Amino acid sequence: MLLCMRVKPQLPALFLGAALMLGLAPAWSQPRADESGAKQDAKVVGHDTKKVAAKTGNGVKKGTGKAYGATKKGTRKIFHKTKTTTKGAVEGAKQ
Repeated sequence: MLLCMRVKPQLPALFLGAALMLGLAPAWSQPRADESGAKQDAKVVGHDTKKVAAKTGNGVKKGTGKAYGATKKGTRKIFHKTKTTTKGAVEGAKQ
C-alpha cells in the first residue's frame, strides 16, 4: 500500500515526459528547410571560397608592399654608398 501511494503521483509526470519526448523527437530529427540540400552546400562552399580568396589577396598585397619597401630602401642605401665611394676614388686619383 505504501509503495502504491508513492508511484501514483509520479505516474502522470512520467507519461507527460514520455509523450513530450516522443512528440518532439521527429521535429528535432528533421533538417531545416534552408539548411538542407546540395544547393545550400554549394552556397556555403562558395562563400567560404570567397572569404579565403579575399584573405589570400590581402596577404599577397601586404607581402608585396613589404618587399617593395625593402627593395627601395636597399637600392637607396647602395646608391649612396656607391656615390660616396666613386667621389672618393675620383678625388684620390686627382691627388
